Amino acid sequence: MNYRHAYHAGNFADVVKHAVLARLVEYLKQKDRAFRVVDTHAGIGRYDLASLEAGKTGEWQGGIGRLIEETLEPRAAALLQPYLEAVRAQNPGGGLKHYPGSPLIVRHLLRGQDRLTAIELHPQDAARLKSVFAGDFQTRVIELDGWLAPGAQLPPKEKRGLVLIDPPFEEEGEFSRLVEALQKAHRRWPGGIYALWYPIKDRKAVTAFRAALKETGIPKLLDIAFEIRPASDEPSLDGSGLVVVNPPYTLEGELRLMLPALHKLLVVRQPSRWMLDWLAGE
Repeated sequence: MNYRHAYHAGNFADVVKHAVLARLVEYLKQKDRAFRVVDTHAGIGRYDLASLEAGKTGEWQGGIGRLIEETLEPRAAALLQPYLEAVRAQNPGGGLKHYPGSPLIVRHLLRGQDRLTAIELHPQDAARLKSVFAGDFQTRVIELDGWLAPGAQLPPKEKRGLVLIDPPFEEEGEFSRLVEALQKAHRRWPGGIYALWYPIKDRKAVTAFRAALKETGIPKLLDIAFEIRPASDEPSLDGSGLVVVNPPYTLEGELRLMLPALHKLLVVRQPSRWMLDWLAGE
């Protein structure tokens, strides 16, 4: 599966992932102490929704395009507000011309004492990302294989924070690499919050991934699955998931308000579902 992000920016999977990401950052802001966010596969930062790539799929229209002007139930709307404010900040003239990737969403939400480390392997993408954050002393962009980040960047000096591992799934074995990366990261920094994104396309691979996570023995694993259609005859992105390690105590309750509202808006075909599953508790 090729998940080159320029083709998929702002789609349903981005909406769910970035809405959860914003809630995690907002939780970290509840304490005065500084924190760091490490984004291991950061991409280019800002995506042009009028580009050839975005226009070829049009996926953003079924994602952020549906959500941005929608009137939601007040409690869900309040929880989604930080995320949507980050999107609107990239479109100061109104409408939707650009979509922020995870590093720009995180950066929009940071306070003055917080820091972001954004990692990108592809030289051209890393150069574009550096230009986005040029002169920003709170953000460090590193041209590096994101799979090396657990060994090279953890633990951060702030001792508080979040690691987003969001690989492009361009190569075989990405599910196994996710499990291995989490194990290495958790050994170095067991108190960090981790968010691991994955596609729901190969159902057998997803089942094996969840089983492998359980077998690690790492506690506090919350699996968030969001499907927009039933399993397709031809393999397609039917949904996406996010495994959160050491989730804030507030997160499950927030998700039970947010996910039904998002699912009602973004579903393509029934039967489909959203799901919260504790792969490991305390």
